[in-house]
Amino acid sequence: MATEPAVIDCLAWLDAHSNLELAGRRATPTRERISALVELLGRPQGAYPLLHITGTNGKTSVTRMVGRLLGLHGLSVGTYTSPHLERVNERLTFGGEAISDEALATVLEQVATVELQMPAPPSYFEILTAAAYRFFADVAVDVAVAEVGLGGTWDATNVADGTVAVVTNVGLDHTEYLGPTRASIAAEKAGIVKPGATLVLGETDPHLRHFFLDRGPARVLVRDEDFGVIASRPAHDGQIVHLRTPRGEYHDVYLALHGAFQADNAACAIAAAEAFLDAPLKPELVVDALAGVRSPGRLEVMSHQPLALIDGAHNVAGAEALRAALAEDFPTPFRTLVVGFLREKDPVEMLEALGAASAARVVVCSPPTPRAFEPAVLAGAALKAGVAPTRLEVAANVPDALSRALAATPSDGQVVVTGSLYLVGEARRWWCA
Repeated sequence: MATEPAVIDCLAWLDAHSNLELAGRRATPTRERISALVELLGRPQGAYPLLHITGTNGKTSVTRMVGRLLGLHGLSVGTYTSPHLERVNERLTFGGEAISDEALATVLEQVATVELQMPAPPSYFEILTAAAYRFFADVAVDVAVAEVGLGGTWDATNVADGTVAVVTNVGLDHTEYLGPTRASIAAEKAGIVKPGATLVLGETDPHLRHFFLDRGPARVLVRDEDFGVIASRPAHDGQIVHLRTPRGEYHDVYLALHGAFQADNAACAIAAAEAFLDAPLKPELVVDALAGVRSPGRLEVMSHQPLALIDGAHNVAGAEALRAALAEDFPTPFRTLVVGFLREKDPVEMLEALGAASAARVVVCSPPTPRAFEPAVLAGAALKAGVAPTRLEVAANVPDALSRALAATPSDGQVVVTGSLYLVGEARRWWCA
């Protein structure tokens, strides 16, 4: 798809700003720049209600599910997610469709104009967050659903106050930014819970609950107590789920996503949508929403013979969830893993969580970002994780890794690409080219 010259100019301007997603560092926590930016844009985040979503894993899937549920209910919905897999447009959607090149250029031009009045330039993520909030106001959404970029309290998205705050789970990730324990991470994520809001809490550890309750939500819904998964079973290209919420039960619903964790995400999303509407959802609406939901790069099938899947399992908890989902939904005697990690991760822990030692073949490569480990480092980590030298290959780049994996895997085998969303995005582009 061709990109207009005006859009290219705007993206070049955007890319010239500090991008902490690529740099792998976080500046001193502050919301001063984003607060000044949205103030200059007319405080667009106050023009509509917001559902705010944080968590270690599952944020993007829940955001997409909530957006689809509310959209089918008849509301105009804007969603904001990060990072993108292939095009920055993916981050901002209206009515389930990614923002057009023209609309993206227009809203970035608005941000560029007011940036001149700021004492210090905003970051890449702050610009996109402000652009999303401005775009949603311009198209007059009935509701916005925004995914936190990192943590909660100091995240740029937190200049808006969510009427419903969703916490999918709390795991050990980004510890260099959020603190070394689940308690410190929970405290940071709790920052999106505003006094008087409804809290949908997907994290079930009772020792962490007080961090969220201390924020003063008016109502709290807890997974496995107030909502959750009663049963799920694999089905073609997805699963059949039986879910419950405070408003009722949803029986034998087809969810077009693989993995038990996606059933948990669906229960969380329905509870959040019901909390926002203060009403139960029509069963047929839930059926349509979950049957049509898509989450690219999350246990996504890219090809067959051999079966090829991509999954952005970028932390240990995500890797363990992927390993469990593969065992349940995609058992195979011959699995080739294509892996690449960012330097913030422990590659040995990640490979062990993925079960790399039992894979028929492991191909390591560097994701396309300066934050990535070199392939030679990953090869050493694979050996430490128990991968036999005869089953290990080192690839120069992502296309080389994919070509090697497909060549080494029989037609009835399986190729799984995982470890970083940058790796998954590049693999997805390669398959879709």
